[in-house]
Amino acid sequence: MELRLLVTFEKVAAVLSFTRAAAELKYAQSSVTGQIRSLESSLGVELFERLGSRIRLTEAGERLLPYARRIIELDAEARAAVTGPDEPAGTIAVGTMESLTSYRLPPLLELFHHRYPKVRLTLRPTLGDETRQALLRGTYDLGFLMERETEHAGLESEVLAQEPLVLVAAPGHPLAGRTGLTNADLAAAALVGTEPGCPYRDLFEDELREWTPPFMEFGTIEASKRAVASGLGIALLPRIAVCEELASGALAALDWAAPFTLFTQIAWRRGKQLPEHVRLFVEQARRLVSEQQG
Repeated sequence: MELRLLVTFEKVAAVLSFTRAAAELKYAQSSVTGQIRSLESSLGVELFERLGSRIRLTEAGERLLPYARRIIELDAEARAAVTGPDEPAGTIAVGTMESLTSYRLPPLLELFHHRYPKVRLTLRPTLGDETRQALLRGTYDLGFLMERETEHAGLESEVLAQEPLVLVAAPGHPLAGRTGLTNADLAAAALVGTEPGCPYRDLFEDELREWTPPFMEFGTIEASKRAVASGLGIALLPRIAVCEELASGALAALDWAAPFTLFTQIAWRRGKQLPEHVRLFVEQARRLVSEQQG
């Protein structure tokens, strides 16, 4: 098994697309297809099932994937040990969610773009359990989580910050300016939410489940903010996502405190030896989020 074939296999397994893998590896699609067929021929098994325009790993492919990742990681470690210190380089597949990508990570992404141009970041938009499963499978190198729990089976995780939440409404909303709001008050209002699976949306929904209020789903934070500012309802969102609107008066904070706490965390598979450029990313994430808190 040639290393380059394993690298191609790992990339196709990560994105589940020959076309996308070819673009990220800067190969022609025919080269990626040929390399996968060559690897399958050398092993005598099929690694991917072709399902029309989609593909998925076969059982043999699932078994090969963690070994392929270990071999690729060991190759990177060996090169670093032999060549000594040099400019950080390599790829990092990062699972993250919209609120963190848009409001926590821009300084980190800008830093790596300008200071470490040889480190290639690939951001994968996923939520909670999907991110954890991708880390366990080795599809992601790192994952950002916003969760109430800070311990996750099979993962190492580090809390970067407590993530304050705020319930917001349009300044002219009937609940704006009222004090001592109860869950019943909230349930009687129209509720705006991001997609199911979003941790603060799900916890907020559970908190009001006794009253079973319907949510108007707007998918993204930006769409939810616009809906709330237009007077369509109220929404529970991370404070970092609405601080500008609160400061400008476009949105108003309601007098209700969430009875749960969420923590922004960075995680990776337990036992995984993080290459130097991945460790650097973790260190800079820790530093920059701490500065945001300060």
